[in-house]
Amino acid sequence: MPPKDLKEPNKTKQPKQPEQPEQAEGPDAGLEDRITGALVGAAVGDALGGPVEGYSPDQILERHAGRVHGIVGPWNGDAWRTARPIAPYHKGDGHVTDDTLMTHALVRVYATVRDHLDAYAIADHLVPDLMQNPRWIPELEAEAIPLQRIFLAEKWLAARLHYGHIDPREAGVGNIVNCGAAMYMAPVGLVNAAHPAGAYAEALDLAGAHQSSYGREAAGVFAAAVAAACVPGATPDSVVTACLALAKDGTRTAIERVCEVAARYSDFESALAPLREAIAPYDTVGPDYRTPSLDARRPSRTRAIEELPVALGMLVVSGGDYRHAVLGSVNYGRDCDSIATMAGAVAGALGSPVPQEWSKTVAEASRLDLWEPAATLTAVTREVFERDVRRRRAHEAAFSEIGGLRCSD
Repeated sequence: MPPKDLKEPNKTKQPKQPEQPEQAEGPDAGLEDRITGALVGAAVGDALGGPVEGYSPDQILERHAGRVHGIVGPWNGDAWRTARPIAPYHKGDGHVTDDTLMTHALVRVYATVRDHLDAYAIADHLVPDLMQNPRWIPELEAEAIPLQRIFLAEKWLAARLHYGHIDPREAGVGNIVNCGAAMYMAPVGLVNAAHPAGAYAEALDLAGAHQSSYGREAAGVFAAAVAAACVPGATPDSVVTACLALAKDGTRTAIERVCEVAARYSDFESALAPLREAIAPYDTVGPDYRTPSLDARRPSRTRAIEELPVALGMLVVSGGDYRHAVLGSVNYGRDCDSIATMAGAVAGALGSPVPQEWSKTVAEASRLDLWEPAATLTAVTREVFERDVRRRRAHEAAFSEIGGLRCSD
């Protein structure tokens, strides 16, 4: 049975799902199309990866009598509510996980602030939203405050910022170093569409409230990847190049090594083992995902989270094709819901279409409007860009007035 403090779902009342908007694809995709592709693509990737999260490619192959090629049910079937190690979450059947819940929460923060965000926005807006506003939680099949669903590394936000009153810019120090901040940074890349350096800087500031070390770095680089995917004519290679131009320390090296290996393959099946081998020297968790090593998730300048380099590797393997990149990420196993979230966001931002049969099923099963956050963020992104232009022009005028501009000969 679900926890007593969770409301049982009203099974007779299902919210009406909106019609999926028509979207331009590929190089012709505009801002709204790319934002929609990225956010819907991230949510669908998350939902596909959820039911096989934590398992190896071989275990997935055996459990499903082949590779996963779409939406599947819970690993433990009807026993999902009590079976270990995942209980009591209904992972599967098109249910999104905390990756999407956090991504949509960050979109709501942008909708409130309607400008660039910093670490204080996490303390002032994101944490109260997670703690005070009940929402439908698909994996719990109940309405609850999101704080009751998110992982311990995300609960850290409430402990440090709400209860501990830590300076938001430093609150991430001491948390376990994982992909918790990176997994929901796609909105930062979209607000900074086509400006990877701006996305990187903003995400690093935001993520300081949540993560440190290579966990924080991954948040910045993932946001940069999404922003780079919005550049006209962008390709997987150009996205990786933009990431490498900004990434530091072990994160940069891990992305470089994984993507070098990925470039040798064009199908995810043959790439699964080589990509794991390439990331292994930088991943702290170790070969057994459910039994991390004693050095797991500790700060380091030479290590990296596994999820982002592998997601970018699958993007390269797929040539930017959404379906191929996401299925490769899902069948990789381990933290595959976050890997597929990241790969799906970047592929969607590139303009590769999200299969409608997947997005429709995920929206209905999760009882979420996957398109409304994209429409909201598109409006905010335009407002922020217009404000940036005014600020830039004011700076140019002031700089010129103090004699900063040199006359050309």
